Amino acid sequence: MTRLMGKTALITGAATGIGRAVAERFSVEGARVVIADRDTQAAASAAQTIGASARALTMDIADETSVAAGFAELEGLGWTPGVVVANAGVQLFGHDAPIADLDLDVWRRTMDVNLTGTFLTVKHAVRAMLPLGGGSIILTGSPTGVNGEGRDFTAYSTSKAGIHGLGRTVAAAYADRGIRVNTVIPAYTETSLVTTITSDPAARAAIIGRIPLGRAGTPEDIAGTMVFLASDDGAFATGALFQVDGGMTTI
Repeated sequence: MTRLMGKTALITGAATGIGRAVAERFSVEGARVVIADRDTQAAASAAQTIGASARALTMDIADETSVAAGFAELEGLGWTPGVVVANAGVQLFGHDAPIADLDLDVWRRTMDVNLTGTFLTVKHAVRAMLPLGGGSIILTGSPTGVNGEGRDFTAYSTSKAGIHGLGRTVAAAYADRGIRVNTVIPAYTETSLVTTITSDPAARAAIIGRIPLGRAGTPEDIAGTMVFLASDDGAFATGALFQVDGGMTTI
């Protein structure tokens, strides 16, 4: 398992959940991995668990100063990433709502992290990759940005639709510079982000009932697709939406 040998990958939101599973899998595949997270202690713990091929990086993706400083630090250490997974995000359960009931503050908080944070991550990833002659950028999307799955989560669903559009736009703009940009769209994946749903058996059952494969996704399900996109096996893939959703968006 050496598909990523010689590559350095930065994964945002990698202290837990999908991001951590991706970091662990990338390391197994031979990559050096940067665990970027605003939770310094959790990032350090994740990096320590992975071992010598990992390092922790404190980064708040909604703050451009923090993002720029993080990339500059990695460049100074000789860890400039040729693979960046823009995975960090929030979903404000109990606050996000249908538009008539949605507070502007909740909208802004969601957009600041999910859409603006992804924009800043991609912006500085592109700047870092141009001198390298290219690289692979992978975004984390959502079925809620494809269809009406997230009708009760206006801010989250809109932010993910924006991420899908951002990925395609940047892919088209930088394909001739060797930078590939793809978006992976997980279905309901049981992580710490969705503990509110997980703790409600009826809500969880209703969501799984809409997944043709009949189960929730796992972070490991997503990591495999991201390995493909980060590796040379995915060299001809750019601007694509990879729906790793158990068939959820087919119905």
